[in-house]
Amino acid sequence: SELQEWRPVIYRKCTDTLWLLVFCLFWAGLMFITGYAVMAGAAERLVLGYDSFGNICGRKNTPVKGAPLSGQDMTNKKYVFFLNSCSLEMQSIKSNSLSLCVSSCPQEQLNSLEDLQSFARNNGSFLCLYNLNVSSYTLNPKAAQLCPTLPVPPSKSFLLFNRCVPRNPECYSKYASVLISMVNEMDVFHRILSGILAGRDTVIGLSVLALAFSFILVLAFRFIRTLLVHTLIALVVFGLLFVSGVLWWLHYDYRNDPSTELETEKENVKFLLGYAIFSTIVTVVLLFLIFVLRKRLRFTVQLFRIVGKIIGRIPFLLFQPLWTFLILVMFWVFWVAVLLSLGTAGTAQSTSGGQVEYRALSGICYMAWYHFIGLIWTSEFILACQQMVIAGAVVTCYFNRNKNSPPPHPVLSSISVLFCYHLGTAVKGSFLNTILRIPRIVLLYLHNILKQKKNAKCLVKYCFCWFCCQESCLRYLNQRAYTTTAINGTNFCTSAKDADCILARNSAKLTSISCFGDFLLFLGKVFVVCFTVFGGLMAFNYHRELQAWVVPLLLVGFFAYLMSHSFLSVFEVTADAMFLCFAIDMETNDGTAEKPYFVDQELLTFVSQSNKLTEGQKHRSTRPFQDNEDGTELQPMV
Repeated sequence: SELQEWRPVIYRKCTDTLWLLVFCLFWAGLMFITGYAVMAGAAERLVLGYDSFGNICGRKNTPVKGAPLSGQDMTNKKYVFFLNSCSLEMQSIKSNSLSLCVSSCPQEQLNSLEDLQSFARNNGSFLCLYNLNVSSYTLNPKAAQLCPTLPVPPSKSFLLFNRCVPRNPECYSKYASVLISMVNEMDVFHRILSGILAGRDTVIGLSVLALAFSFILVLAFRFIRTLLVHTLIALVVFGLLFVSGVLWWLHYDYRNDPSTELETEKENVKFLLGYAIFSTIVTVVLLFLIFVLRKRLRFTVQLFRIVGKIIGRIPFLLFQPLWTFLILVMFWVFWVAVLLSLGTAGTAQSTSGGQVEYRALSGICYMAWYHFIGLIWTSEFILACQQMVIAGAVVTCYFNRNKNSPPPHPVLSSISVLFCYHLGTAVKGSFLNTILRIPRIVLLYLHNILKQKKNAKCLVKYCFCWFCCQESCLRYLNQRAYTTTAINGTNFCTSAKDADCILARNSAKLTSISCFGDFLLFLGKVFVVCFTVFGGLMAFNYHRELQAWVVPLLLVGFFAYLMSHSFLSVFEVTADAMFLCFAIDMETNDGTAEKPYFVDQELLTFVSQSNKLTEGQKHRSTRPFQDNEDGTELQPMV
């Protein structure tokens, strides 16, 4: 019978089904944690503040058993006011003063109960306990115990934690020292949550900025020219040098600031030093690589012109990162919301006097780690799905004889194949990336606790670098495996082995070409991260007080890299899939009438020129690609 042409297999079967089942069970655990966090947590307490009776300021509340003043509507009362703000003391991270939710802070000093009554009637802000009517301020004999200590100093609302902060220098000094003690005694987990909540608007704005940069770069690479490449490299060099300089300047400024008292500010100094060192090392390495590869820019431009031609045949590939980004954003918002709820999970218990205390629940730490693994694994899975969709669309169009008439709806067809057959393969590949990150996190923790042991720290750093290299290699392996799965419909391990076999025979001819494009795309990602982080440095530096803003900045940098990777991976995956298809094409066909190539003449010429194989192409017997006498039937590449 007549042999079938090379093209993606029509009859497929589900691959790596067991891994898909494991992923579903893992997400069942995440759903349990989500439900637990929603039921037991209250993220609003962290940022809005709450009074001594369990009422969260600025919202409606539910009653707490044994606390008659709980469960009140505080929608219009957004600020926390301490009845004894000039004599605050801390006892186990708790203030010795009662606190209330008020609608406004007193701007003038109040010297008597009559002043308190007048302030309440004129401003609608009641500074005495909720069960004391305003008309009884001057009549009730117990008013002195139910109202703030007189005189009440003038205060202003503190935006970060919605607290009424005294303006009187003596009271402010006492208040600030207590607040510093409270923040310093909070564990790192809660300080980070406070920083994220306090800078949430900035984080969202910076994420949108990273999205804009990524989208601009996608359009730029689609219509790339030599001048554009030089401009991008110049911007990356400028960005690296500028960000490194700003980080060193901020570290110097923080370290020599005599007002640095908060533990969060001290942590900022440490993180800034680490960021500055890392940024400087990256800058030096990238500048060296740019200098070494400067003569190969012409081939890089030509490569992206060919990739752009392929994308031009599948224009909807450019919209694929947008959908991926939207899915990632929805997942990240969900993840952060659950994290905040998990961090504030606690049971409200009434104490003597009808007050309420929140006691932390056991097992929260383990849930937080499980939740963190879910962030990495799910994010990697979403990106893996995008890679498989792009690879499937490129494969479908490459193995098509009529280049002027591409297959209808290749992107939708690739999505359909992914969801029907190969989700398990994406799960397995993303899990391997995740499993390599867990030891790195453990090593970072060990590095932090082994500060005084130099030999142990060196060993930890060596292991950390080894895991980083392994992860980079694994990402490249995954990408090739996804493309092979799109072609052959085989499981992850078989696809990875098949891809390695065929590329190993042609590595000298294809790897160097692919590296040029990957390096330029990496520079594009560095460009997005650099300018996003620079915007974050400027924005967060204006809000130093009580914020662990360096960790939210790291989160912004991570999100910026994921966004840029999600968008620019269109070109990366397209190029890698194209080269893998090219290698298969060369091994299976010989260019004769019986076995014609699928490859475009432009791509064939480009590969020959970039590897200086023009003469070798004229002599079939010496060409680098071996003929396969099995015909053009699609089969596992073994």
